[in-house]
Amino acid sequence: MQYEKTDLTELLDYIDPVVCSYQEWLTVGMALKFEGYDLSVWDDWSRRDPARYHDGNCRNKWLGFNGSQTPVTAGTVVNLAKEHGWSPARGGKELSWDSLIGEKKIIDTAWIEGTEIHIPDEWQPGEQCRQLITYLQTLFDTTENVGYAVECWEQEDRLMPKKGCFDRTAGQIIEELSRCDGDIGSVIGDTNRKAGAWIRFNPLDGNGVKDINVTDYRFALVECDDLALDKQNAVIRELELPVAALVYSGKKSLHAIVRIEAADKTEYKKRVDFLYNVCRKNGLKIDTQNKNPSRLSRMPGIDRGTSKQYLLDTNIGKAGWDEWQAWIEEINDDLPEPESFGAFWEDLPELSPPLIDGVLRQGHKMLLAGPSKAGKSYALIELCIAIAEGVQWLGFRCAKGKVLYVNLEVDRASCLHRFKDVYTAWGLPPGNLQNIDIWNLRGKAVPMDSLAPKLIRRAAKKGYIAIIIDPIYKVITGDENSASEMAKFCNQFDKVCNELGCAVIYCHHHSKGGQGDKKSMDRASGSGVFARDPDAMLDLLELECDENIYKTLEDDAALQVMYRYLDKRYPNGWDGEVSDDDMMSPVQMKKACYRLLPSELYDACMQDCEQAKKQTHSKTAWRLEGTLREFPRFDPINLWFNFPVHVQDRTQVLSDLSTANSKGSPYKKNFSRKKSAEHRQEDRKQSIQAAFTAVAKNGKAKIADLAEVMGVSEKTVKNRAVESGCFEVEKGFVFSL
Repeated sequence: MQYEKTDLTELLDYIDPVVCSYQEWLTVGMALKFEGYDLSVWDDWSRRDPARYHDGNCRNKWLGFNGSQTPVTAGTVVNLAKEHGWSPARGGKELSWDSLIGEKKIIDTAWIEGTEIHIPDEWQPGEQCRQLITYLQTLFDTTENVGYAVECWEQEDRLMPKKGCFDRTAGQIIEELSRCDGDIGSVIGDTNRKAGAWIRFNPLDGNGVKDINVTDYRFALVECDDLALDKQNAVIRELELPVAALVYSGKKSLHAIVRIEAADKTEYKKRVDFLYNVCRKNGLKIDTQNKNPSRLSRMPGIDRGTSKQYLLDTNIGKAGWDEWQAWIEEINDDLPEPESFGAFWEDLPELSPPLIDGVLRQGHKMLLAGPSKAGKSYALIELCIAIAEGVQWLGFRCAKGKVLYVNLEVDRASCLHRFKDVYTAWGLPPGNLQNIDIWNLRGKAVPMDSLAPKLIRRAAKKGYIAIIIDPIYKVITGDENSASEMAKFCNQFDKVCNELGCAVIYCHHHSKGGQGDKKSMDRASGSGVFARDPDAMLDLLELECDENIYKTLEDDAALQVMYRYLDKRYPNGWDGEVSDDDMMSPVQMKKACYRLLPSELYDACMQDCEQAKKQTHSKTAWRLEGTLREFPRFDPINLWFNFPVHVQDRTQVLSDLSTANSKGSPYKKNFSRKKSAEHRQEDRKQSIQAAFTAVAKNGKAKIADLAEVMGVSEKTVKNRAVESGCFEVEKGFVFSL
């Protein structure tokens, strides 16, 4: 990020000193001085917080900023502005999915022609009362309480309004004005001609004049006093602001009472921020002290010095907030212009390099979906480690680089232990731990539209090539079955990808019910947007394993234990002590261990064998399928989840299995459910006999040739040959009996 190209004075428009801590206020000043700005910039910004601002305070602090070895720079202001909603791509404030930033310049005040205002020299009889009546009828229902002030007190060289009246209804005031014979003072009280009078533009509850007393967040005040009056008038009208009443203040500004129509104070704040941002970008430098809903404005129909507080117009611009916001969106869509493909035919842009070979490119999005107990979180942790170390993940090669894991579900200690457990289970040396950052947010998660700017701010300078968010149900806002709401939700991932240039990977759960007969992209819970939005969608489905499968696993686990014991006992080799056939038989290998190992080692070996056999039953079998946008679809990958890691099934024992809850999809083999154990044994016998007949010479065939013909591993060939009772296996060959 090239901070030196950013005008910090513009960024200060997004940072409200009222909500800044003392330390944040100081760091803004330090950064401004370090970057060469004048003291007046910090002082003017600080004045926006009148409750804490004191003359000379900024100057005293400024003189004490003498620099350090680690100075506070422009990046501090940039990050603080981002925290308050500024985006380097759009310069806008993040409001909500339905809010629009409207940050482009619609009006150039240097070129706009002013629109004159016309104020009569003298009041016509009854005109003062008529002005106030019109104002009240435009802004209030007759039963609503109106707050106003006519008395004032002196503060230094300014006349400030007192608390005033707040328990009279608009109807009562209008009625009295209608029969006062033009004597406005007899209704509202005599005013100080030098000061004028004030009125609150939102209705009150009759108990006070603070924000908590506002009963309807209907209007906001737009006031600017650094433009000529005619240009203020022109800009307000050119911007089509939904103005209910436009009042001349009697001095340097117009007061536009703008329709906000917010449901509550939270929405009011967001809409006022939006309104003020649009106004600022178009030449109206708004005083942020005017933003609260109980704010006083100038009361029309009142003398102020030699001028008049005058109601210039009512109901100008767009009819309401929604219409105006839609209009701003249409003008400021921030979309790129169409391009001619002919200009790029000979010079196509370079594709993003792969992050996961054959699956996902850098800067793209991927979703991992699956049911509970599939180990999705562990799979994502495995992916984090694979990217950090530059190794394979589920058989796919990964680019090496920095990765951020956003943990939303488990506590910090559990998360850290999981990472170490995976490293240990893989037997992988932790050579690049500095490439893994973990952001633990359990109990602190916020909706994704709020999380995205915070994530972008923290990750902006880290150089991540991937950000993994686990799981997304913690940050979903809206109805996950609504396509429109989930499209807006998924757009937040695009924002992270675009701002940071990294891949975003996240996981989601399956919907309820059987999934085996569905396509992979239709299994994720909620709207189909979840599967159609990402560039790669990977899906895990559980496979049904029968006892024969687990018996095979037990035998293989026991064999591996016995191999390890013999390897340790005979480091120079023991193959000559056991035949090839016996090496494939747990029974024969047990006899070999009894013969070759000391009794104490043999006993320990047998105990470990039993433990290994028990552990095989904790394994679950899974099939990984993918729907890809940038690459051809890969063949389904069969996996074992051997807690805490997923391991590819190299033996192909899972290749013929159907998925759990499947009704027998025509796209999947289902032999294990359709045939008895005896039938399957006969099939295996026939397959080895047919293959032997095809490749045998002089009563023997190479195991490698048989494996190629049968499409299975050499180990499977040996097992089937011995099981058939028709062959012998020795030194890489199968012999006919």
